[in-house]
Amino acid sequence: MAYSTYSFEDISCTISHPQFGQFVANGTGIGSISTVMTTDRSAHDLAADGVVMVSRIKARNGTHAISAQQTSELNRWLLRLFNFLDSQSTAQWARITITMRAPQMGEMITSTGVSFQKLPDRPYQQQGQQVNWTLMAANISQQTI
Repeated sequence: MAYSTYSFEDISCTISHPQFGQFVANGTGIGSISTVMTTDRSAHDLAADGVVMVSRIKARNGTHAISAQQTSELNRWLLRLFNFLDSQSTAQWARITITMRAPQMGEMITSTGVSFQKLPDRPYQQQGQQVNWTLMAANISQQTI
């Protein structure tokens, strides 16, 4: 019987900005990362007589949700990047690139035109928590490798 294996350790995530540098988020307190495509790629218009017009939509925008331990180097780096970009010209704001590789699954996701949606909510309580960062991407490409 065939089987397959998965491990989050096999996934690499690199976040970079040409003026700030890059961060490779492996073993640095990342809890999870997810990619969500925001815009539907197809739409249907239904006429009164039942004829359907199909529209192909070219948009590839979406979001990345990154969950990191609040004491992690990843969380500190993202906060430093946010504060750096907040003090720069508008031209720098959406120059973040995110590249995720999952070689065991044969997948690679590359996002460009990435910007922070907002500063994350800050949890402070008895036990350490995850901080959830949302980054918006103008273009997300998903490829097989």
